[in-house]
Amino acid sequence: MSRDDPDEFAEQAEGRTSSLPLGRLTLLFTVSLVTAAGNTAMQSVMPSIGTALHVHDFWISLAYTWSALLWMICAPLWARKSDKRGRKEMMAIGLMGFIASFSLCGVALWLGLNGFLSGIGTLLTFALFRSLYGGFGSAAPPAVQAYVASRTSREERTKALSLISSSFGLGTVIGPTLAPFFILPGIGLVGPFAAFSVIAVVVLIALRLRLPDDSPAYAARGDVIAAPFSASSDSRPRASEEGQTEPDLFGDVAKVSWFDERLRPWMVAGLLGGHAQAATMGLVGFLVLDRLGLRSDPGAGAQNIAVVMFAGAAATLFAQWGVIPTLRLGPRASCLWGISIGAAGVAALAFAFTLHAITVSIAVVSLGFGLFRPGFTSGASLAVNRAEQGQSAGIVASVNGAGYIVAPAIGVWLYGHNPWIGFGTILALCAGVVIFGIKGMTSDESLMHRSTD
Repeated sequence: MSRDDPDEFAEQAEGRTSSLPLGRLTLLFTVSLVTAAGNTAMQSVMPSIGTALHVHDFWISLAYTWSALLWMICAPLWARKSDKRGRKEMMAIGLMGFIASFSLCGVALWLGLNGFLSGIGTLLTFALFRSLYGGFGSAAPPAVQAYVASRTSREERTKALSLISSSFGLGTVIGPTLAPFFILPGIGLVGPFAAFSVIAVVVLIALRLRLPDDSPAYAARGDVIAAPFSASSDSRPRASEEGQTEPDLFGDVAKVSWFDERLRPWMVAGLLGGHAQAATMGLVGFLVLDRLGLRSDPGAGAQNIAVVMFAGAAATLFAQWGVIPTLRLGPRASCLWGISIGAAGVAALAFAFTLHAITVSIAVVSLGFGLFRPGFTSGASLAVNRAEQGQSAGIVASVNGAGYIVAPAIGVWLYGHNPWIGFGTILALCAGVVIFGIKGMTSDESLMHRSTD
């Protein structure tokens, strides 16, 4: 786009952008899909791996903690860097972090399952390699979200972000569905790690070849702005993907804080609801093993866990592909209805002792959180202006990671100590979202018509 085209410049300045091309949107969808599928496949086999290693459930859950902490810290940093270096570059870094982490974690677990490392040694090594995902994998999600948000109008944004969010839902269908097929002779339970590492390499190659190099449209124009006074310093804006320069619409963008009053209601909801979801999904695998009496048969346990997680993932997709667009739910309605339905599913799970009951309960839980997540994400996006989308995406990704620092481990510990205390705590978190959301969240009508872009 050129400054010589006043109509096009005015349209961009007013925040009206056309829909993303289908091919580009599909590629962004796939970037999110592969990481979600890989992580869900991992979650479906880790309880069985822990049983085979004779390691207590709590330590299996705790192995994710360091990675989640790094994710919470690094996601906003990568998001701000994407404003300067481009979203595509950050997506590539995120995929490379996923590939390195997943492949090395698979090697560590294989060594442990084959007696080359002790159970605790295996988990420590696993946690070390998993930190690569928290540190570098966290670069991709905020870049994908910011890429979409900064190129869609306010009216299109909730729908577009819901579609991107649904990639995680589809990934959670694909992950547990394919995981049993990747449990092959010779590599056994670590097969999914090898398979999804290879798939991610293919996606990375497609990203490099098919997504145009983007020059940031807002802060720090250009593909790369060199460090001042360096040998390669060049302050001129570089060419965008169309071979023209982007207009400087906003100038320097002020740093957006976690405590920004525009984001505060959505951040609180995300933290409380995220902890509730992480605790629930963190304990479900162990719950299946216990209530179906499968502790002595890790292979059968992995199969049943995959069935339960598949049902939950399908319900998530139904929420994001069916319920949200059909009912045209806004961010506030999605959050409040979603968390309420999720709480009903958690209550049902507390009394579920058969595979059918557990599966239905997790489907209800996932339906609820499938509504909640896009509502929280789009609410945070619509609360800030277009120039701040990268930072908003980074904060959202950070909040999402925060839920996985201690919630899965504490959820498993509480469940092991007293299931009623564990489920009661999760329900209390859900109730907190409802109470705070009713009081603090901006109405959907006000959000959709706010002139912040």
